[in-house]
Amino acid sequence: MRFLHDQIPDHDLTYDDVFMVPRHSAIASRYDVDLATSDGTGATLPLVVANMTAIAGKRMAETVARRGGIVVIPQDIPIPVVAKVIADVKTRHLVFDTPIELTRHQTVAEALSLIPKRSHRAAVVVDQGRPVGVVSEADCADVDRFAQVEHVMNPRPVLISADTDPRDAFDAIDQSRSALAVAVHADGTLAGVLTRTGALRATLYTPAVDESGGLRVAAAVGVNGDVAQRAAALLAAGADCLVVDTAHGHQDRMVDALRAVRSLDPRVPVAAGNVVSAEGTRALVEAGADIVKVGVGPGAMCTTRMMTGVGRPQFSAVLECAAAARDLGKHVWADGGVRHPRDVALALAAGASSVMVGSWFAGTHESPGDLLTDSKGRSYKVSFGMASARAVANRTLTESAYDRARKGLYEEGISSSRMYLDRDRPGVEDLIDHICSGVRSAATYAGATTLAELHERAVVGVQSAAGYQEGRPLATSW
Repeated sequence: MRFLHDQIPDHDLTYDDVFMVPRHSAIASRYDVDLATSDGTGATLPLVVANMTAIAGKRMAETVARRGGIVVIPQDIPIPVVAKVIADVKTRHLVFDTPIELTRHQTVAEALSLIPKRSHRAAVVVDQGRPVGVVSEADCADVDRFAQVEHVMNPRPVLISADTDPRDAFDAIDQSRSALAVAVHADGTLAGVLTRTGALRATLYTPAVDESGGLRVAAAVGVNGDVAQRAAALLAAGADCLVVDTAHGHQDRMVDALRAVRSLDPRVPVAAGNVVSAEGTRALVEAGADIVKVGVGPGAMCTTRMMTGVGRPQFSAVLECAAAARDLGKHVWADGGVRHPRDVALALAAGASSVMVGSWFAGTHESPGDLLTDSKGRSYKVSFGMASARAVANRTLTESAYDRARKGLYEEGISSSRMYLDRDRPGVEDLIDHICSGVRSAATYAGATTLAELHERAVVGVQSAAGYQEGRPLATSW
């Protein structure tokens, strides 16, 4: 990447401060752009879901990996739970979505409590493992909540074979004018569900899979306690990437933690952070990191900069850290501060191998929280920062009341924030489509077919606040 007219600014820059200049391109279609990363994680999209309790759960992990990204399970989750999550994710189908299953005699109230956990807004009614119907939110409208689902379900769902090609599945769903199809194994048992859009996505994305064909998932470990023991347990559980995580990565405890993890001779990439300088990047790489997480304070749930004055504008941080890591043959993840597809494209142009997304994905069907509704009927989920009082309270449950109170006295993060679902993009896959569309188009504007070429060919200029505002679309006329 180079700056327009080679005019390197003398101050640090956020994503809003910069723009990319179009260059000559011979690329005929955005679908000719390969978004696979080269950081060893096996991801086919440069997207990593941040290890935040309100965002990174089992449902998020399988959905994102099916499209090519990777999710980091938080360090606060007990090892047995993490092991079960990893095992479950790795057994999920690479094409078909995991359905909500109901029995004939479960109630409409139970169905309505579970259906919002799926973006396809339906559940499959099964009898001895075989689908006998599909029930949707619409089927449950104006129905007694104690009615049994067998009385409101559609008893003739579209059935397809578990080995049906996604293109053929798309045609079958399209021709039937149904919301989704139910896939069954040869013995008639339920294999999964597939929507029309899901079938289309299966032809456009490549799942992130391990050597055994299972979906990939990462897991985090902190810098306190027995780091080696937890890391060993995560590796034994099958984690495809270890993330050693703390807010301030350029410190002795991080170096010690990295060395403890490296002593296990892990056969998977080790990511660590967070830092915002070349010096910090080199320190973590020398201690054993394959990937360095970059970002202090840009996250939507983070109050670090307002509380402490510490941090750095994210574009400049990524640019400097990526250059330092590249000199050492390593990589960086841009962690935080992305709110639009353009921000992801700019982070990749600056040299990041992947971009970590947190709060942007909190307001989706796939995040772990319950779907709530405000007084205006808008759907939302509650999110919180991992250094907030709420997160600290969850993290210190086994400690004494005094120690918990002492640690909860100081916080750097929002404990409760409403993350509204985008009415047009309520699922994480919808947001992935949105992001990838922007990134692919950005690459074509730069004349790049890979992420490496995007970084090599990108020409970036600096703009005023008015320049940024000029590029924003108008929902109504002026």
